[in-house]
Amino acid sequence: MRIVVPAERAEGERRVAVVPQVLGKFTQLGFEVVVESGAGRHAFADDDAYRSAGAQVIATGELLAALGEASVVASVRPLQADMAAKLGKGTVAVSFLSPATDADTIAAVAKAGATALSFDLLPRISRAQSMDALTSQALVTGYRAALVAADRLPTFFPLFMTAAGTIQPAKVLVLGAGVAGLQAIATAKRLGAKVAAYDVRPASADEVRSMGATFITLELEALEGSGGYAREMTEDRAARQRELLAPHIAASDVLITTAAVPGRRAPLLVTTSMVEGMHPGSVVVDLASETGGNVEGSRAGEEIRVGEVLIWGGKDVASQMPVHASQLYAMNVQALLGLTVRDGAVVVDMDDEVLDGCAVVLNGEVRNEAARAAVGLASGSQAPGKES
Repeated sequence: MRIVVPAERAEGERRVAVVPQVLGKFTQLGFEVVVESGAGRHAFADDDAYRSAGAQVIATGELLAALGEASVVASVRPLQADMAAKLGKGTVAVSFLSPATDADTIAAVAKAGATALSFDLLPRISRAQSMDALTSQALVTGYRAALVAADRLPTFFPLFMTAAGTIQPAKVLVLGAGVAGLQAIATAKRLGAKVAAYDVRPASADEVRSMGATFITLELEALEGSGGYAREMTEDRAARQRELLAPHIAASDVLITTAAVPGRRAPLLVTTSMVEGMHPGSVVVDLASETGGNVEGSRAGEEIRVGEVLIWGGKDVASQMPVHASQLYAMNVQALLGLTVRDGAVVVDMDDEVLDGCAVVLNGEVRNEAARAAVGLASGSQAPGKES
């Protein structure tokens, strides 16, 4: 069995799918690891480190041939369509593949007769926790969000009692208490801020309080969705929520937004007028900017100002901490592949609910309904390039 790890091609992506520290776990499963030269450069893993860990390092010119001979191809972002087209029949590609938006790659995988597993679709069940790359990367983004806010806020985060007088701690409000939100809360607390949080799921209250933060309760219906995610809200409820949140936001020095609904545009939680109500010098960190933004006007990868308030739009946030983000992701990949190894071969068994849940394409058949729609397949029709 051979696993090929290409360098990431997406602009701004600094992670790598396998790091030298975790490589031994793949060899224990029986994999020969092949890494494209320079793949780990941005995560501070050079070619010599891979060689020392037991990997074969190949030149970029050898990559396409290696893809055709691989049992598994592991990447962070989905393979580009021209690379996916070179996959061998039965090769398994593992990545953050979006069924709804990565249509060209999905079509190329299907035409090659290969298989695509996506961490975006991994079932959120207990036995899949070690494979949950969405969670591991959300931990990184939540931590990073608090550091960004502390760096850009023109005041201290912690309480200081000095001979000259007392400096009050910064007030941080976090909207969304999923993994990213909870990690933002924990990090802000460690930095000494006074933290409050809100989530549409009342079940999050105990987790927020366990972090030492205050949970804000609004007189609104709960929006608990499947798999522990929040479900989409109506516009009337969203408007009422914004009205009730406005005074809490106005009283905060830092606002961190993390709310997302899988497969949908990020909900608009904060309007421009709400930002304008914050103190001069306040900082807003919007981790949802890449999917439309929780904050009106936020732009992914940019810092903008609304009056004297700074809005930081998150983009490739996990990639801003590529060392540990890559290490966590590599462990997720290894755990997922552990389900596929049988008698020295890679077998994707659809009787396993984890593999069944995250298989977008199986041996050339596009299985996921959102992916079928994206590539123009009607229910029950065959994959692109497949013949009866």
